[in-house]
Amino acid sequence: MEIETLHPHGMCAGVRAAVEKAMSAAGAWCLHEPVHSELVTAALAARGVRTVEDIESVPDGATVVFSAHGVAPATRARAAEKRLSVVDATCPSVAAAHAAVRELAAQGLPAVVLGDPDHVETRGLLGETGACREPPGGGRIGVVCQTTMDEEEVRARVEDLRRSCDVVVDMTRVCTASAERQRAVRSFGGDALLVLGSRASANTRRLVEIAPCPAFLASDLGEVAEVGEELARFARVGVTSGAATPEGFFEEAVALLRGM
Repeated sequence: MEIETLHPHGMCAGVRAAVEKAMSAAGAWCLHEPVHSELVTAALAARGVRTVEDIESVPDGATVVFSAHGVAPATRARAAEKRLSVVDATCPSVAAAHAAVRELAAQGLPAVVLGDPDHVETRGLLGETGACREPPGGGRIGVVCQTTMDEEEVRARVEDLRRSCDVVVDMTRVCTASAERQRAVRSFGGDALLVLGSRASANTRRLVEIAPCPAFLASDLGEVAEVGEELARFARVGVTSGAATPEGFFEEAVALLRGM
């Protein structure tokens, strides 16, 4: 079994910055996982950073970390009411998507948000004034998207909207890191692919979904060992990782596979 590592892979700059901000806030409360990685969440817990899913779970006057996925304006307002010290780890790409919704609203256009409705990022975008899941009866609309979507899927869905609406102002932007990792996977010419990362990570799952060959997902070394037995029947195996996956785990996983 020949092992080929795909480039780029692993943590992007936005995720790395978010993790560093969360790590520096020892004893703080993090609203949602700062990034979707059980390994990162465990490391934060060791520093006394507690993860909660509701702003009401953060004690008044405490320090709260907003995750890389961003939050709705109402959450920011509530944090101010509770006199929370905010460490904002929102990814710049996500912040730009929020700004796009506000820009569309200033033009009087509803912003259709493409993305997983259960994802933290999408929920935050839908909290902006003028954001909606579906076009409100045709007419003029704008479009934004969850930044970790498959860029080909985004293009297809925007074209579908163009057929049913008079004017579509396309402000969708898949983040550069996600797009680059997707292109690397699509261009891989091997026999199988191993994607390292959390099942909770949208961008990680996306790499599995778009792979041009049989693809497997592993979130820890135990799973890598299990999947490795399946991968052994393939001649050329690629290894990549999602944008929230620590490089240390990637290196350990590759070493484990090469030793099998």
